[in-house]
Amino acid sequence: MTGEHREQLMSLAREVSFATGERVFDEGGRADHFWIIHTGTVTLDLRVPGRRAAVIETLGPARLLGWSWLVPPHRWHLGAEASSPVRAYEFDAATVRELCARDPALDHELCTYVAGVIARRLRAARVRLLDLYAPYGAGEVP
Repeated sequence: MTGEHREQLMSLAREVSFATGERVFDEGGRADHFWIIHTGTVTLDLRVPGRRAAVIETLGPARLLGWSWLVPPHRWHLGAEASSPVRAYEFDAATVRELCARDPALDHELCTYVAGVIARRLRAARVRLLDLYAPYGAGEVP
């Protein structure tokens, strides 16, 4: 991301913290914020009917937490829980979407970045669910 766009976004951030075990958001809930993790770790989980939620991925510092805020209907596709004490930069999704509407270059840059995050999370979810529930595990897919 360009320095100018990074500065624009960071001007909207506020620092927040989450205690170990605190739910950041739940699958299906309203996605109205997103975070950049500064310190600590957050696990992403997926509800599996008849079983405990499956942990899909663990995110650490400098990682984006939350992408559902960008894609209507703005509902979380996964859940998230702090797995250690977390400090993060929180962004109000509506404010960021308004900023993007006024700045097409920022919108393109942010959408391209978030699309990459979505692709990585989809792959992580697929591999993890195959590891947990497929008869012979996931194996590595090229």
